[in-house]
Amino acid sequence: MSSPRALAATLDHTLLKADATRAQVLHICEEAAEYRFACAMVNPFWVSTAVAALAGADVPVGVVIGFPLGASLMESKVDEAKRAIALGAHDVDMVMNIGALKSGEYDAVAEDIRGVVEVAHGRGAIVKVILETALLNFEEKLRASEIAVTAGADFIKTSTGFSTGGATVDDIAQMRGVAGSRCGVKASGGIRSLADAQAMLRAGATRIGASASVRIVQELTGDADALKATSGY
Repeated sequence: MSSPRALAATLDHTLLKADATRAQVLHICEEAAEYRFACAMVNPFWVSTAVAALAGADVPVGVVIGFPLGASLMESKVDEAKRAIALGAHDVDMVMNIGALKSGEYDAVAEDIRGVVEVAHGRGAIVKVILETALLNFEEKLRASEIAVTAGADFIKTSTGFSTGGATVDDIAQMRGVAGSRCGVKASGGIRSLADAQAMLRAGATRIGASASVRIVQELTGDADALKATSGY
């Protein structure tokens, strides 16, 4: 985070609320292009709108799959991923089958992830697997992380932002411990300030999902401006 641009490159600028309008989607795309965020993350219906809005901006569009419960059929997730990628999505954030994990049906969880990963990777897209850590105990977080990494996830991700809690520093550290250098770790859910983002990055996150991305970067910009003012630059 040596500069606002470096910080912005770690941020997925996110708009996933059910009542998001076309105007709001276009607005976050404008912000994503202006600040050079890692991607603009939207619901499947808005992928084509976001792709058109970001044409030529070199900022990818992200989409959520099986969202927010993760309890869709694997075939539904695969089809949803195929269709979203065909519309131009590059980052595919899928929700793990949480109930299957908690039932000990680990093969089904892995198959679910592999199905989406194979589709995405075959089409030049990447996959982030949402574990919904607020619903998992310590052992389940370890198991979920290992399953996702082994199944080919490019990132493992904490939360949808629609459950009982969001990212925590402890969860990020635990997930990084499992992932090592094999994949990225994305912190999402409840990250609203520069201090929040800094804590997650220090703990091992390499990507941040936030609807407050602009505010987070502006906080850093304000700090940099204050430093320049007092240093004579």
